[in-house]
Amino acid sequence: MPGNRLGKGLTMESTQKKSGDSRVNRGDRIKQIFALVSMVSFGGSAIFGIVSLFGSGLSSQHQQKQAAVVVSQESLLAAKERGYVGVLQREPLNQTALEGLANVRLERDDKVGAIEPLEKLVKLNGDRADYKQLLGQVRQQMEGKK
Repeated sequence: MPGNRLGKGLTMESTQKKSGDSRVNRGDRIKQIFALVSMVSFGGSAIFGIVSLFGSGLSSQHQQKQAAVVVSQESLLAAKERGYVGVLQREPLNQTALEGLANVRLERDDKVGAIEPLEKLVKLNGDRADYKQLLGQVRQQMEGKK
């Protein structure tokens, strides 16, 4: 019987050792899961921060481009106006230049400046109803502002 006790003692020790190992494995597994969750959380917050950083940078670049487009459009219209005025100084009855000048001034919202070339166009082309109509609309809008 003493051999049986020895066998039982070994069996108990190995059982205790196995249960201790499973506790260690379970603890390690919990640590691994916690570490994984921590890394995923950190990665997610880092990605969110980077995306918002680039998003704000892109939106500010977009706003700068829009402002540049507005400035360049205004300078383009001013250059066109100077060109038409130059042509009209040499050729006061040039209908293409008169029409271009009126259109540019209307685009620049210079209704007062658009009236003079429109009046000349109406005098030169009394049969063109579109010139008369446009001149009437501009005058009407001028009266509406007063």
